[in-house]
Amino acid sequence: MSKSKLKSVETKYIFITGGVLSSLGKGIASSSIGLLLKKSGYTVTIMKLDPYINVDPGTMNPFQHGEVYVTDDGAETDLDLGHYERFLGESLFKCNNTTTGQVYFEVISKERRGEYLGKTVQVIPHITDEIKKRVRSFEGKKDFVIVEIGGTVGDIESLPFLESQRQIAWELGSSRALNIHLTYVPYIKSSGEVKTKPTQHSVKILMEHGIKPDILLCRAESKLHKDIKQKIGLFCNVEEESVIDVPDAANTIYEVPLAFKQQGLHNIIAKKLGIKEKEPMVEELKKFVEKIRKPAHVVDVALVGKYVQYRDSYKSIIESFIHAGSINNTRVNIHLINSEEITQENFVEKLSFLDGILVGPGFGKRGIEGKILAINYARTNNIPFFGICLGMQCAVIEFARNICNLKDAHSSEFAKTTQNVIDMMEKQKKITNMGGTMRLGAYPAHLNKGTLAYKAYGSEDISERHRHRYEVNNEFRQVLLDKGLIFSATSPDGMLVEIVELPDHPWFVGVQFHPELKSRAITGHPLFIDFIKSSLKIRKAKQN
Repeated sequence: MSKSKLKSVETKYIFITGGVLSSLGKGIASSSIGLLLKKSGYTVTIMKLDPYINVDPGTMNPFQHGEVYVTDDGAETDLDLGHYERFLGESLFKCNNTTTGQVYFEVISKERRGEYLGKTVQVIPHITDEIKKRVRSFEGKKDFVIVEIGGTVGDIESLPFLESQRQIAWELGSSRALNIHLTYVPYIKSSGEVKTKPTQHSVKILMEHGIKPDILLCRAESKLHKDIKQKIGLFCNVEEESVIDVPDAANTIYEVPLAFKQQGLHNIIAKKLGIKEKEPMVEELKKFVEKIRKPAHVVDVALVGKYVQYRDSYKSIIESFIHAGSINNTRVNIHLINSEEITQENFVEKLSFLDGILVGPGFGKRGIEGKILAINYARTNNIPFFGICLGMQCAVIEFARNICNLKDAHSSEFAKTTQNVIDMMEKQKKITNMGGTMRLGAYPAHLNKGTLAYKAYGSEDISERHRHRYEVNNEFRQVLLDKGLIFSATSPDGMLVEIVELPDHPWFVGVQFHPELKSRAITGHPLFIDFIKSSLKIRKAKQN
């Protein structure tokens, strides 16, 4: 039962749609509203409805969709769930992300089983009923469910989701359902004018689907004047006070909840839903943001990967650096370096100015040798190194080649040799002859005392999220150990290597899991915090 002070356990729903153009920031808006409600004492969850027909983003190229965000229960989901978790400070699950592919798959499966008793299966009511069932699965469990609908109003793919939104709002009434529309108000530089027409057209399309927005979030380059808000309100049937500015955040996305609070968005939501107005407790967030805005220190850190042309491919890692930077009162200058462009001829030039090097995750052999060169540079020059998933595997390969003298050391993912120090897990091989499936979701690990990882976590037992098929090959474990590689964490049965370290190095840690998926605003993640702390020490040593 909810511990909030709502008069009843009736869950309230806030739907957030977007118009004019994509990538306006619905995920940040949803997360910011969720944070304000949570800091007001309510229980909140956020759900993403994605219009694509893929069952999930797990098979999508990072350039198409950005990173795949993995939850504790092993769901491969949209990257916006990362924003939700980072702002709310709590874990979400498979049920928090629904795609068109999942909905149609479920409805077609039911039809094949005869569950519709011979009826003609249609978008309305069968597809919309399945969507509504998923949205209302949180009924009675949370005070608020925020539902972000992906895409842009007017897209044909989003129509079933909009119809489901309309039906839920109609069924529950204005005291339990609220419609928020995020739109774009462009500034035309040549004429020096702010244009409201795109917003008017976007709202018109929304209303053609039977949905009247209760609140408008207007994304703009700068704060909107009162007369512009009045005009938007008049032509969009929304009160002027419910037209909210969403100017570009000057320093960080974590300023957005504070901007919403300043304009009283939380009180507007409370009034429209007929609940008591409360002031969100955001003092910790203010301090966190202030250290991002005015840090005392600075470090230069590389993120070496092969998807760096699209920053969203590494969204959680980038945000983890921001969290750890604030906690260390340090601005982290992140240098995205394409591992395919690192060669024997240029690696010193590309890496010599850095205070820390993170080698990121990925799949396939492309860019591997550049990653290994970056790791070699970090190891031999005492630069703090952090390897994640494939980054950790490359660290093991580099160590095997240059310390263990296994010159043909590779991973079976991209080379077939007798020295595959990284190999597919046996369990994965047995699942299917089509290449296996991945180890997905949160798994426990046991840390050895006295290691860097143990000092960072302050605990012997941890749980972290995984997304991989390959592991350190146990046939080479003793060779690696004999030459000095430290296995600072393993699976509880000792069979899988989770973390590797090097002795006599300022900070050299590789992890098989994805710690960035558990980094949260304000609290960060122990490994990222320690990595930045070590990088800062290197920076200060250089300056002295």
